[in-house]
Amino acid sequence: MPYFSAKVPPDYTGGERLDKYIASLPNGMNRSRLKSGLANILVNGKKQKISFKVKASDQIDIEWEDQIPDDIEPQDIPLNIVYEDENVCVVNKEQGMVTHPACGNWTATLVNALLFHWGRQKIPELQEGPPSAILANRRPGIVHRLDKETSGIIITAKNRDSEEWLSAQFRDHRHMVKEYIAICTGRPAHRQGVIKTQIIRDPKNRRRFKAVTATGEGKYAETAYRCICCYGEYSLIRVRLATGRTHQIRVHMKYLNCPILGDGIYSKPDKKFPKATLMLNAALLGIRLPGQKNLSFFRSPTPKRFIEVLKVLHRDFKKAIIPEEK
Repeated sequence: MPYFSAKVPPDYTGGERLDKYIASLPNGMNRSRLKSGLANILVNGKKQKISFKVKASDQIDIEWEDQIPDDIEPQDIPLNIVYEDENVCVVNKEQGMVTHPACGNWTATLVNALLFHWGRQKIPELQEGPPSAILANRRPGIVHRLDKETSGIIITAKNRDSEEWLSAQFRDHRHMVKEYIAICTGRPAHRQGVIKTQIIRDPKNRRRFKAVTATGEGKYAETAYRCICCYGEYSLIRVRLATGRTHQIRVHMKYLNCPILGDGIYSKPDKKFPKATLMLNAALLGIRLPGQKNLSFFRSPTPKRFIEVLKVLHRDFKKAIIPEEK
């Protein structure tokens, strides 16, 4: 579902209805759109109605239903293909591309581009049936996903047998390699480590997730990290995943007190790089291709946005290495 979040300023004194307040914001929505397909309103984590009177410092989170299209159409969108054979297609996904059609992003996704590249026909959207079947229909060949603002290597399956072969490996991460690079704000206390937590949805903001410990709630998540080097209060960090949870790296870097630079959900705008977009790239994937016993490795070159930020960091700070623990 699409989300909208807003924080009422601490000096607000208006006391307007929630729908009127949202409509008055520069990035808000008109009242008719707000009422159309409205699914949920949370104020400070609690459900409310559109007639709720807002007050200073309220956190408002809204989700609503999109109109679902009749078909998923092939679209002629350029792809950076790293490898392709009769079974799989490995793509270096650009930042800003959504992996598969979903609420808020029904077109211009990787699936739309792959359907065109593979010469496939449009896919009729399922309007009824189990949610799992409806979702599967929207993502042919997709066995894992990258967030919209995460760039890098993603592998897709061109037939059902390959999809099952690859999906089995993503369910059991022990025999595959998923490595990312991230530029973060802050320095980790240790050069390397393993983060083990549960991940739950943040009750105060439905767009966010949070890492928690000493609880049975949520889903277990494990992330290994190694700090390559630091520049002032910025860190270049290599990350490997042992599980694959939504926003896992972003949540765990926040938990490490090193949120990813340019992360509009888990970090604040950075003074030195105010226009930075999410500095997270899927740099390496090691996986067994259908019928093979050994891992095949696919790499993404360092993105241009990383190079531009690192040039500034090299210029303005002395490179530092966090010493290994004794």
